[in-house]
Amino acid sequence: MTEGWPTLPFEAWRPTCDTLHMWTQIVGKVRLALAPPVNHWWQVPLYVSARGLTTTTIPYQNRSFEIEFDFLSHVLAIRTCEGDTRTVKLEPKSVAVFYAEFMAALASLGLAVRIWTMPQEFDDPIPFDNDTTHAAYERDPVERFWRVLRSVDAVLKEFRGGFIGKASPVHFFWGSFDLCVTRFSGRRAPPMPQADPVTREGYSHEVSSVGWWPGDATTPYPAFYAYAAPEPAEFGAATVRPDAAFYDRAAGQFRLKYDDVRSAASPRGTLLDFCESTYAAAATRANWNRAELER
Repeated sequence: MTEGWPTLPFEAWRPTCDTLHMWTQIVGKVRLALAPPVNHWWQVPLYVSARGLTTTTIPYQNRSFEIEFDFLSHVLAIRTCEGDTRTVKLEPKSVAVFYAEFMAALASLGLAVRIWTMPQEFDDPIPFDNDTTHAAYERDPVERFWRVLRSVDAVLKEFRGGFIGKASPVHFFWGSFDLCVTRFSGRRAPPMPQADPVTREGYSHEVSSVGWWPGDATTPYPAFYAYAAPEPAEFGAATVRPDAAFYDRAAGQFRLKYDDVRSAASPRGTLLDFCESTYAAAATRANWNRAELER
């Protein structure tokens, strides 16, 4: 095992995780409000950086700026193209206080932006400016979380490199709080007229996706997942690697507990096996033109 694959039991840091989830949504919604639209909502996510999570460059009128969660110094840093910087401390404080401090920091840099303050993809959401419930922040689990993100990011990028068809970046969706990468067959998916606009755009084409999340109320442990949309026949019956992987019928996903990867002789190799075998299960059963899509 390497130091990049630490333990991260969900329940042990759930209060901090929930608070950080809300903070990333606040920052992510600024990127959503200002960044030009990109197919499949690729203008929305955050990205793993050398110090934490970043928005990358956001255009603003004739200027630009970047926002980064720095999990080494435990600050949120806002940097402009003029060289100005503002920081907000990452420490125990409510979501409402963080929201107020962050918006004040943006305003002090001449960055005027309004966001929808209701959280997304979160049980019992509270508007950010009213949320005094989520206020926990412990440095140690946050640093462990970031170490996991760094390690998973590197493996998913390696996996992405074996595909020459259309593929997403490896990105962190602040709504679902997960790091993922998606491959595309190149074919349109069947229309979904009853779905919401976000889902219709996200799944307008056939996909095979794999990712990691730290856990949630329904899956109270960190895990990797893999799914195909639309799901081909017998996808869940496929034999995938490693042996510890399993198909969750209710979720329509293959799952692999993070601890089974972390404790493996080669976490990298084990995760790549999961990525490659679940992708093969989807692509083969859906009759993708693999010869044209893979290196």
